[in-house]
Amino acid sequence: MSDAVIANEPPKMDQIKSLLGGGAAGVATVLAGHPFDTLKVRLQTSNNYKGLADCFKQTVAKDGFLGLYRGMASPLIGVTPMFALSFWSYDLGCQLVRDLTPNRSKKDLTLTEYAIAGGFSAIPTTIVTTPMERVKVILQTQDQSVGGKKYTGMADAAAGMWKEGGIRSLYRGTIATLARDIPGSAAYFWAYESVYRALKPEGQDSLSVGSVLFAGGMAGVAMWSIAIPPDVIKSRIQSAPAGTYKGFMDCGVKIVAQEGPAALFKGLGPALLRAFPANAAGFLGRAAMMEVLHSLW
Repeated sequence: MSDAVIANEPPKMDQIKSLLGGGAAGVATVLAGHPFDTLKVRLQTSNNYKGLADCFKQTVAKDGFLGLYRGMASPLIGVTPMFALSFWSYDLGCQLVRDLTPNRSKKDLTLTEYAIAGGFSAIPTTIVTTPMERVKVILQTQDQSVGGKKYTGMADAAAGMWKEGGIRSLYRGTIATLARDIPGSAAYFWAYESVYRALKPEGQDSLSVGSVLFAGGMAGVAMWSIAIPPDVIKSRIQSAPAGTYKGFMDCGVKIVAQEGPAALFKGLGPALLRAFPANAAGFLGRAAMMEVLHSLW
């Protein structure tokens, strides 16, 4: 796989290839990681489980293994454009850094500059991320709420939220999403570039498939190692009835006051278990798509 298709884009980004490559990463990430995500969200939004193993056991006993894929339509539809936008925004961030430093001595960005571009990528991506995750969280947790299941699927849930609160309902949790994704995305791309540089053979323009998988997996681990506390807050805000929390800080304070600081790390286990295979698959999916696109034009 060529150097350009993995991470180090040429001086001028190809926007179409960037979007399509990111979309492929999104599909691969969802298919590999959704069961872990379901367990993470259920642990974050309910106190009915003793831990990850118990959550898995109860979910499968109640809904079968397909219950682990509940709500997957929303991220599969939403994550594809989300990852497309994320990688496009990241490439744009890298290009902006280069444009703002025209007299730089080296073409390659520093790891700090890659982190800045990564953090920047989270801002436009939130336009897609927040409503997609709002629908996903509701579908993943509605059987835990009073009254049981309310929505039959993604479209039904989105329509119901729009009817109840309009666009504000669909975008509930935007601040929490940004609080999670700006530092998380900075760590994500910083880690990928760091491992990429360490594994790339000197004088060669390619990485093995195994190296791409490892670098992508470590990027996911780096992100979720720091993203869980704001992710817990986001899940609580997005799953709770309207008016339960006044905002991001209010939700965080109430969680700590009622359940202790450890509650902010609920779901860390499944998040880290999901992080490596899901993001390894994502980066490999992007690399494969970019390889195909480079061969076509």
